[in-house]
Amino acid sequence: MTTESRHPRKLTTLQLVGLIFFTVSGGAYGLESLVQEMNPGWAMTLVLVTPLVWGLPTALMVAELASAMPEEGGYYHWVRTAMGNFWGVQEGWWTICYTAVDMAIYPVLFVNYLAFFIPRLALDENGNCSWSVFWLRWGIAVAVILCALAVNLLGARAVGNNAVVSILLVLVPFGLLTFLSLSRSGAIGTVWTAIGNGLSQAPDMKTLSVGFSVVLWNYCGWDNVSTFAGEVERPQRAYPKALALALPLIVLAYVLPLSAGLAVTQDAAVWTESAGWPVIGRMLAGNWLGIVIAAAALVSSWALFNSQLLYTSRLPYRMACDGWLPQPLAKTSLKSEVPLVALLASAGLTALFCALSFGKLVVIDILLYAAGLSLEFVALLVLRRKRPDLPRPFRVPGGWPGVILISVLPMGMASVVAVASFQEESAQVQLGIVALALLSGGGLYFLRRKYVKKEN
Repeated sequence: MTTESRHPRKLTTLQLVGLIFFTVSGGAYGLESLVQEMNPGWAMTLVLVTPLVWGLPTALMVAELASAMPEEGGYYHWVRTAMGNFWGVQEGWWTICYTAVDMAIYPVLFVNYLAFFIPRLALDENGNCSWSVFWLRWGIAVAVILCALAVNLLGARAVGNNAVVSILLVLVPFGLLTFLSLSRSGAIGTVWTAIGNGLSQAPDMKTLSVGFSVVLWNYCGWDNVSTFAGEVERPQRAYPKALALALPLIVLAYVLPLSAGLAVTQDAAVWTESAGWPVIGRMLAGNWLGIVIAAAALVSSWALFNSQLLYTSRLPYRMACDGWLPQPLAKTSLKSEVPLVALLASAGLTALFCALSFGKLVVIDILLYAAGLSLEFVALLVLRRKRPDLPRPFRVPGGWPGVILISVLPMGMASVVAVASFQEESAQVQLGIVALALLSGGGLYFLRRKYVKKEN
């Protein structure tokens, strides 16, 4: 089904750029643990290499499929069209599981940065806290979820407008940090020295597991903006253009602040989720810059969650319309036409996961995301072969060699994370959650197929 006629006020290209930015990035917040786990050299290398082997291939795949099939449900519809109901359901279910974890990261980040203003909320050096602090942190995270839910109930354009404004609020403080830091005498030399020293040290498997997970998380989500394609104005043109604008913006939003921060300090104790950018800003220019960056971090975390909630709710809604999830999830608001029950369910599930720490969430997040992403690249290949006549306003350049190359690169990087994770004993619980989520997709298919109409 397409919702082309149901949304008279659709998202513009500029609003789509804002949503892509806050679906994929949200600024350099969250990169701190990459420097802590790796070192300045490997951190900067991964930030520069990942968009070439992960971000760009995914964006190209999304540009082709989203412009060819601009349907609500996005990648679920692509995989289902290319490979049938079973794999379509796996794609949808795996993505719902991944987004339930991914969504929880942003309220957690919000609380982490709020600790700059309320030190009582901070975790200790091992990432732990007392039960009283735990419940306080969880309550604040739930409040963030409820605020974003209220905005999402107004519709996609309200979320898009919020994203456009929030980009300025997030990037201006980092612009200040970059200018004040890198304009100092010797700053560039300090950064190059730190990078060179770091690259001389080979990372171990534990470091690779967490480091790769963090950097991939900071560049993942390009495909998620496809789930509300039916609510985008002229999606065949808007998606390729918006993706082309968003990718360099996101890379710069990482590389420049990271360089500026390394010019201030390479102390691993500062590059943590409990200190991070606000403390670096305070070290550079005093408390005022720390406050500005911490305030922008709150805006970023909230805007990230707000944008994520938009795409997350559209997938269960579309699957419910097709019969693969319970029918109440297909209920929409009479006023704004948003998927009301799916929104409430997504927010409620997020509230459960936001009790976990950032690091534990990221490992689960990336492994589940990579599983779903692999099906999307397979769908790209299958549709190129099965449907060569499908109108494609944008095509991945390079013919078949180009399509195969962009499919292999991100899967290779995801494989490194998977192999490293299996060799890390402390990640066994996270791996168990991933395995359970992946296997349960088959159960969902066999339980629900009797409720699905034959044409689906």
